[in-house]
Amino acid sequence: MNTLKIPKNHSGISKTLRLPENIVDDLQNLADFKNISFNKVVISLLEFGLDNLDEEDKRDLEKLHK
Repeated sequence: MNTLKIPKNHSGISKTLRLPENIVDDLQNLADFKNISFNKVVISLLEFGLDNLDEEDKRDLEKLHK
């Protein structure tokens, strides 16, 4: 089973997202529990999702990077 590793620091750009309230609540609760920022939780989950795409989506994404 894959595990989630929360990164220590990152640099990046600013983006605005509209998220359902229940998801925001869960993410904030996780951030509070782990004593990390909401942003770090979101980044970790997004990275996990990208790392665990199905094979067809991975191939399609790799084609865009070439």
